[in-house]
Amino acid sequence: MQRLNERLALAKAAEQLGIEDSKAVGLAHKLVCETVRRQNFIDFLANSVLAPQSISDFRLGVQAFLRLYVYETKILDADLDKAKHTAKMGRSILGWRELEGIEEALGELLSLDSASLLKEVPDEEKVGLLSYHPTWFVKYYFRLLGRREALKYLEKATEIPPTYIRINTLKASEENLLRKLENEGVSVEKVHQLKHTYKIIENRQPLLRLRSFREGSFYIQDKASCLATEIADPKAGTTVLDVCAAPGAKTAYLAQLMENQGVIYSVDYSRRRMRVWKRETKRMGVKIAVPVVADVRKPLPTKVSANLVVLDPPCTSTGVFSHMPSAKWRLTKRSIDGMARVQWEMLNQCAEHVSEGGFLVYSTCSVTVEENEMLIERFLKWHPEYKLTETSPKMGLPGLRGQTLCQRLYPHIHECNGFFVAKLLREEA
Repeated sequence: MQRLNERLALAKAAEQLGIEDSKAVGLAHKLVCETVRRQNFIDFLANSVLAPQSISDFRLGVQAFLRLYVYETKILDADLDKAKHTAKMGRSILGWRELEGIEEALGELLSLDSASLLKEVPDEEKVGLLSYHPTWFVKYYFRLLGRREALKYLEKATEIPPTYIRINTLKASEENLLRKLENEGVSVEKVHQLKHTYKIIENRQPLLRLRSFREGSFYIQDKASCLATEIADPKAGTTVLDVCAAPGAKTAYLAQLMENQGVIYSVDYSRRRMRVWKRETKRMGVKIAVPVVADVRKPLPTKVSANLVVLDPPCTSTGVFSHMPSAKWRLTKRSIDGMARVQWEMLNQCAEHVSEGGFLVYSTCSVTVEENEMLIERFLKWHPEYKLTETSPKMGLPGLRGQTLCQRLYPHIHECNGFFVAKLLREEA
């Protein structure tokens, strides 16, 4: 089974069905995301009327229809006519025989009192249902931040953060590029801590359809990701190793800060993702990047010694649940430990490619300590030639477990993805 995110899965389905209406696809994407975002609560309500059966006992088509029906009737509070229309559409698409086993449940759902159902639910499970998070993650965050701060985080995590773009000065001056955006109906606000990052205030049409996007005038990139690259602070004329480089955001910003002078070796294990990397770096006008397809958990095919190594490894993505809601339901506590093992292997390999006096920058879009501070603690014990150093510019909160030189960003505080970044100096012998 392919594990595609919501957008890729929908794009594939639209292609297979021959649907070209962008508005229809956009509406479908919104319905899919909002339904998946609330899947635990939706399933909780559905299972209360399906008992002794559960939603997982039915075919995938029936499951999808039930979740959409519950979303519209219990989350959006649709009226009876809308509920009847949704049920009628379900029968026309799936066939009345397919829905025969849930017809009675559809009526019961309309009169279901969710508040009464929740009264008997234990506290942490109830918080998970009302904030649309797995119970294990609620427990984890209560321990990490304390109940009060965790509740703020969990409640805000249902909201999608603002969209940010990075202006690409490899193409033209920032002033001219901003003027082009303004002429295309895009209103932005500067992120003052960062050099070239702006928050989108208003846009009349999708950013991906703008001429300035096609020309590489800007890159759609969260401000936390931009921060990590600015913390790396690559210098013009130096050698940089960009690890887990696809789809190309880091490489493009590194090249921009280096003014296209020097060399960037961009490494990723996926040939498919590296094809996207090639397209994006070309669009952004990058001229100094060399693609390398390799598994960074093993020794690299190149013996390059770099002034700067930037590692943004695969992670549990717990900081981007708002963008990728399906990730919440795939993960378990065990997933964190498994991912930390992969990150550890990558970090150790990267350590071998930093020249003396050079830097290693490590970042993830995860909020767990196992993938961040605990990994850095272990790394420093194994590699005494490294030490944590200042991360600047300052935009986030200090790292946990005494790692105050690192930075953490949280959606409910910083209006961006959850993020962690550490910068390590390899001292000269």
